[in-house]
Amino acid sequence: MQKRRFFMLDSNCLYVKDENGQEKKMIILFTFDSKDFDAQYVVFQDPDLDQGDVYASRYDAEGNLLPIETDEEWDMVEEVINTFAEDEEDA
Repeated sequence: MQKRRFFMLDSNCLYVKDENGQEKKMIILFTFDSKDFDAQYVVFQDPDLDQGDVYASRYDAEGNLLPIETDEEWDMVEEVINTFAEDEEDA
């Protein structure tokens, strides 16, 4: 399992390293905790790509991005993302 380290640029941005080792600025949409999976998540977007594409990852206390490993965990994350999107549309 490869960990990717991220760090906050400010309150709504982070950097990730791509497969070529290049740092890429991402926009944080939101973070959330899951008691069911005992984990913290970050949902983010590449500002250079289509606004509909979002990414999600677990993260640890040291700022390492960790993979979401199970279908059940992905289902939960997708549900949170969909709820967020619906709330944004209603606002």
